[in-house]
Amino acid sequence: MRTYLSTALIVLLTVLAPLSAVAAWVDLEVGDTDRFVSTMAPLASDPDVQNAVADRITDEVLAEIDVGPLLKDGVRGLLHDAVLSFETTNAFKNAWKTATRAAHATAEQALTSGGGNAVTIDLAPITARVKKQLTDDSVPYANRIPVRHTQIIVLEANGLGIWRDVTQGLRAAGIWPAVGTLVLTGAAVLLAVHRRRALIGAGLAYAAGAALLFLCVAVARGSILQDLPDTGDRSAAAAIFDALTSSLRTAGWCVLAGGLALALGAWLSGRLPRAPHAPPLAPSAPRSSSPV
Repeated sequence: MRTYLSTALIVLLTVLAPLSAVAAWVDLEVGDTDRFVSTMAPLASDPDVQNAVADRITDEVLAEIDVGPLLKDGVRGLLHDAVLSFETTNAFKNAWKTATRAAHATAEQALTSGGGNAVTIDLAPITARVKKQLTDDSVPYANRIPVRHTQIIVLEANGLGIWRDVTQGLRAAGIWPAVGTLVLTGAAVLLAVHRRRALIGAGLAYAAGAALLFLCVAVARGSILQDLPDTGDRSAAAAIFDALTSSLRTAGWCVLAGGLALALGAWLSGRLPRAPHAPPLAPSAPRSSSPV
């Protein structure tokens, strides 16, 4: 009976280990504004993100002015290159941080509270800085750039599905999945008849849980991105998704390495030769006293 119960707890670890990692990720990555902005900041130099921003701003300008079909491609190329040039500056990086700080609110609403329909990045702060810089540089048509709340869609509501429910539940659970994982590990080992085998099983369960975590991240990425239009938004959204889940994947590798190390250490402990026991000393014969 103890063996069956220990085995059941070890199997449960396969599910609870990745849930613990996701719960920590939701709290630290999605729930913390400064960490969210810090994670998103390097994307200011990502080519897919830069192209998506440049495309959106250029499209807004061409919708505002009428240059005729003959000049349209030339004007578009000029403005697009000018915006891309601006996106290599510190001014763009600061504007991107401002935009991502505002995007954190939409991410929290969409992922954890269910109050939003999409995760978006509002380009208005970036557009305002682009317009000022390009106007100062006397770039043609720069003064015609409209500063509107144009958005890059990172994730749409119909792409959330079960992922929103999972995220909400884990946000509410807090640290308890991690606590439960540790408690179940200890209980599985203590209940086991062969504790070394239980340690090996627990380590392999952690490793399997890490593999399950990688699979879930990959499936979530595909299901979320497939609902976005096949435009620059999808490429930018993929870069943003990968950045936001980078710490989650790192946690998965740590769990995998730790589980394999635990299993290997427990296995080797039973393979190493033990020092031979010294034979017990034979009792010495009593001395016989000689008669005087």
